[in-house]
Amino acid sequence: MSENGRLRLGMFVMPVHDPRKPLSQCFDEDLELAVRCEELGFDDFWVGEHHSSTYENIVMPEIFLARVLGETSRIRIGPAPVCLQYHHPAHVAGRLAFLDHLSHGRLNVCFGPGAIPTDMEMFGVEPSEAGRRVVESINMILELWTSDPPYDLSGEFWKIRLHDNLDTEMGLGGPHRPLQQPHPPIWTPSISRDSVGLRKAAARGFLPISHHMVGTEVLRNHWATYSSGCRDDDREPDLQDWSVSRNIFVADTTEEALRLARSNSLGQCIEYILELTRRGDALDMWKRTPDQADEECNLDYFVDEVIIAGDPAEVTRQLQALRADIGDFGSLVLVAHDFDDKDSWLHSLDLFANEVVPALQ
Repeated sequence: MSENGRLRLGMFVMPVHDPRKPLSQCFDEDLELAVRCEELGFDDFWVGEHHSSTYENIVMPEIFLARVLGETSRIRIGPAPVCLQYHHPAHVAGRLAFLDHLSHGRLNVCFGPGAIPTDMEMFGVEPSEAGRRVVESINMILELWTSDPPYDLSGEFWKIRLHDNLDTEMGLGGPHRPLQQPHPPIWTPSISRDSVGLRKAAARGFLPISHHMVGTEVLRNHWATYSSGCRDDDREPDLQDWSVSRNIFVADTTEEALRLARSNSLGQCIEYILELTRRGDALDMWKRTPDQADEECNLDYFVDEVIIAGDPAEVTRQLQALRADIGDFGSLVLVAHDFDDKDSWLHSLDLFANEVVPALQ
């Protein structure tokens, strides 16, 4: 959510790392990025959850973010998303409330499903069940955060019963509630066109984050869908509540930026995700329009139409054009990539924060 019309800045660490790199080095570099983002004035730092991928290798973002808390003082933190189908909702409610207090109210929350097929297999989750598991878990978490025991919550996948052993005199009661009341702000990730889930999330007051690999036509659809959901709840949608995630690379010249974005960890990440979804017969989710040919949904398309790369003036121009096209969304969330060349990535970040952002503001 923006403040006084100022564009908020976020960083999203999926993460995607070189699997040949030692895990401790990956985590140290992600921590270094968090500290640098706070120094450069970023507002939010998001971290993804994956359990069985050598590329995406943070298994519990809340633990990593607790470490970030110790190295920072202002930036807000958030798991993005908490993969609810893998965790008992009482556990999620308790650990997030704990983290909210530990952070002194710096916690953002993003709820959603995981997408790694080996994660689902390992936890015994059928992909067709993921959406229902997420919704059921959210309902139970919010019930725990906003009501007092006794509880008797019975769903398709989980049961929470707390009745027989309540003893207020001995302090035996329900789980802790978050510091932020009634709960931390809740975001929902968005990829698909015409998403029923996004519309329902909007009706509940959740905030949208649009995926970094969808094009402008899909982004416009996200906002139209979200707006419709807000009106279902008799609320007027506010563009300042919308977070849009983008892959951004800045260099001293546009020629250098485009060359590096194709060949460095950014381009490699796009190629990796394309291949992963191609193998899962899900390539359509990244297409400009449903009729775009499979062979045209490639790195060339992303460099030309989705990735934002250039010198500071060119990146500023592209971001201004994006906001003119889809609306003045409130938060721009950059995507972190592996430090395959740390100097060029930190230089990109410095150019973005010190030259692009002032021009945008």
